[in-house]
Amino acid sequence: MSRKHFVNGNDRLDQMIAEIPPAEVEQFDAEADEMDRVYAMSLAMVREAGKRTQAEIARELHVTQGAVSQLEKRDDMLLSTLRGYLTATGAQNPRILVTINGRDVELDI
Repeated sequence: MSRKHFVNGNDRLDQMIAEIPPAEVEQFDAEADEMDRVYAMSLAMVREAGKRTQAEIARELHVTQGAVSQLEKRDDMLLSTLRGYLTATGAQNPRILVTINGRDVELDI
């Protein structure tokens, strides 16, 4: 009875990553950084459209101004956190719009 060779998933992933040309890695990193910047800018733009400062949002959310600044830079958050932030900016009935098979589907958050 022969034993199959076990390959650790992390080792295989490291090997695959090492095979990616450095120029592609740099391009991917640059694109990811740009997406993060646009996302953060978008939250700040929503706040500014509501004519609110980070300090005002912080008071509404019972957090510090620094926490609001960090929140605006995050690339991932709970929907409940996003809803609270949007409501604090003055948004009414915040929703997410997605397109599936050419149809727009609106989700309340």
